[in-house]
Amino acid sequence: MRLWLIGVVVFVASAAILVLEIVAGRILAPYVGVTLQSFTAIIGTVLAGIAFGAWAGGRIADRSDPTAALGPVLAAGGVLAVVSPSFVYLVGPHLVGSSSIQTILLAAIGFLAPAAVLAMVTPLAAKAVLTDLDSTGMVVGSLSALGTAGALFGTFVTGFVLIAAVPSRPITWTVGVVLVVLSVNVTVPASRKWVAFGGVVLAVSILGSAAIATTCEIESAYYCVRVEQDSDRPSGRTLVLDTSNHSYVDVEDPTYLGFRYTRLMASILDVEFHGEPVDALFIGGGGFTLPRYLQAVNGGASTVLELDPALIVVAEEQLGLVRGPWLRIEVGDARLTLRGEPSLTYDIVVGDAFSSLSVPWHLTTEEFLIEVRDKMAPDGIYIMNVIDRPEAKFVHAELQTLGQVFPHVAVSAPQDYLDLVRSGNFVLVASTQPFDTAALERALPEGEAILFDSDALDWSDGGQILTDEFAPTDQLFQR
Repeated sequence: MRLWLIGVVVFVASAAILVLEIVAGRILAPYVGVTLQSFTAIIGTVLAGIAFGAWAGGRIADRSDPTAALGPVLAAGGVLAVVSPSFVYLVGPHLVGSSSIQTILLAAIGFLAPAAVLAMVTPLAAKAVLTDLDSTGMVVGSLSALGTAGALFGTFVTGFVLIAAVPSRPITWTVGVVLVVLSVNVTVPASRKWVAFGGVVLAVSILGSAAIATTCEIESAYYCVRVEQDSDRPSGRTLVLDTSNHSYVDVEDPTYLGFRYTRLMASILDVEFHGEPVDALFIGGGGFTLPRYLQAVNGGASTVLELDPALIVVAEEQLGLVRGPWLRIEVGDARLTLRGEPSLTYDIVVGDAFSSLSVPWHLTTEEFLIEVRDKMAPDGIYIMNVIDRPEAKFVHAELQTLGQVFPHVAVSAPQDYLDLVRSGNFVLVASTQPFDTAALERALPEGEAILFDSDALDWSDGGQILTDEFAPTDQLFQR
């Protein structure tokens, strides 16, 4: 076998492993979310596959003709690349959740086998090229460098280009076709290659079309997105991102708020600003529920910092968002785009950005909250939506962190949430000015309770201060 072809084989196989590893995060997201746990499970699973595959490939190379084995191994890797996502789509609905065991199991079902098979390629290639012991170092080093270059190529192309431009399944189908076509080039005589290529493309296409469909309507670079109609309210729509109901929108009535926590946030905003026009900044857009509510009730202007441009399209095409002078949208990571916003402008800053069920850690820290405070008017308020489990470790930490930055803080939720009996959405509020506590207590929706200042900090006593250096938000939430 020609040396350049061996190099291409190693490069492509290594690239394929990393393409599948990155795409795995998007494929698993509808069932286990996008968290540190999910990425850890995927990386660990792929590394385990690589370790086993390297060992197995070495044994095969020593016991058989490595050149003859390369083609079948590449073909097997290509077929697994095509069908492995289907295993996830088949098993995923039965493993929905965010526990570490569920996440690791689903990652292994989908991606352990293709990683292991493709990792066999490098030791097989090394044995196929080696002719004498004097060149061992050069051969192994060169193939290792080519494999690393392929992994880098797969990482950058997938992360920066493919995920944002193409749904997951076409990516895995393409990887499968490339691998199987390469296996044909390695094993089939030249006179039969074109016939074999045609058969390969046809077979992989059939496998791809037989893949079980996901529940996604739209696969963005960050989320599995779908919109569900409310069976009890014809104009009601729920925006579902990955595993969570993210936003509820009434496309005909922006003042109708379907989720408990949005009604709670709206009540607090109504008390603080008495229906007067406000300038609001939203960290996270989602379904644009509260920006539309404020525009209808208070007037004024809203700026929305939204990471995912696909959600803006969904809001306009399926959730009835009509842009106007009242709305400005900045696309990008909120931590970065916030720095370009004018200072001392916003009466309201709303933190409602989620990755799966948890807030991205860099939007929770003391340093970020200082940046938020610096963008607020002197009498402005910061209001934040946080989901947590009964121990409320994350809410406790975030409330204590808010207390490091703002002299006045509050937490509101149903009493059994505050009693650490049930999980769900907590609303945190912070300001440099005292709250009108009596008015806020009167305005709370039925069933909600609220703790202010020292009572709130006493309730969250022991919560960890979150900083850019250490903010284990996913772990706090999992506990």
